[in-house]
Amino acid sequence: MTSFINYIYNFARETWLRGFVNSKSKEDIADIPDRFRDFPKVEKEYCIACGSCTASCPSPNAIKLVRDSDNEESQGLTFPIINKSSCIRCGFCAEVCPSEPKTLYCGENHFIQEDFNIIPSKRKYVIDDYLCIKCHKCQDVCEVGAIDLKNNRMVVNQSKCISCGKCLSVCPVKGAMKGVFIANLEEQKEIIQLVVDTLESYIESKQDDLKEIHDDKLFLSEIDFEPLFKDSLNIINDEELVYEVLEKAINRLNIRLVIWDSTLCNKCQLCVGECPTGAISFDNEYDEIVRNKDKCLRCSICYQTCPFSAIKYYSAKFNLDKKDSGEEVIHITVKESQLAKRRA
Repeated sequence: MTSFINYIYNFARETWLRGFVNSKSKEDIADIPDRFRDFPKVEKEYCIACGSCTASCPSPNAIKLVRDSDNEESQGLTFPIINKSSCIRCGFCAEVCPSEPKTLYCGENHFIQEDFNIIPSKRKYVIDDYLCIKCHKCQDVCEVGAIDLKNNRMVVNQSKCISCGKCLSVCPVKGAMKGVFIANLEEQKEIIQLVVDTLESYIESKQDDLKEIHDDKLFLSEIDFEPLFKDSLNIINDEELVYEVLEKAINRLNIRLVIWDSTLCNKCQLCVGECPTGAISFDNEYDEIVRNKDKCLRCSICYQTCPFSAIKYYSAKFNLDKKDSGEEVIHITVKESQLAKRRA
């Protein structure tokens, strides 16, 4: 009986020790997909506080902008910080970061690889693995066998692709197949910035009209597309490229707008202390609240803090469309933020 107990004891001890030595964490056990990227690394001195990273992030609370304290020698830096418990390592923040050098790095993007193509083309066709449903329609329609399934994802062989665009026309999922313009990247950024500046200036010029919006009402307007198109052609003299860049930028643009009504302000200064970037201050000499638009992130904290409804918060969306006459216009829709409805 004693020998049997000793056998059980030694067997259990050996099994426990072997399990202890060979144990793995959940991260070790999980299969890492091919598209896995590292947690974003931040070079905060390059940040321009544009907010592109926070706007593009699909994971709530994974990234936010903060600001260092000011000192006598300089203003504090504004820069993103990463919450690793929420970050899904998709790399979108690094892709959209416009600073040069880049503020955010997130490992290699498998969509962007320099491959040799004997046929010159201003487009490069790539497949977004996050949207692709692997229906194989692009593979079936490709006449040169440039699309194949590798490592459980559809890929385009850039050395075979002749840029005919048939794959793009048959893809049933919008955005899964992308025909990306690979030239004039800096000029494309300049055009996008022109779109943002033009539409933002127009919306801000309508502040008096926006103040009349209440409950579920919308502010609707439109502006001519032609002047913006002509100005963009001065940057890139290619109508096809310019039109597509403008169309995508306009239809995807969402501008948040903060409007102050000084007649309702009681100068309680609650917003001053709550602003995360120091964009709001109090001028003792003129006895008024001062807002620095260049520092403002439009995060809505001031709006939520103000007890007198002196601050209004709006969201503007845009759509490029054609009138019956064939003239193209940019439709503008502005409404009070959903935050306002919850607050009411």
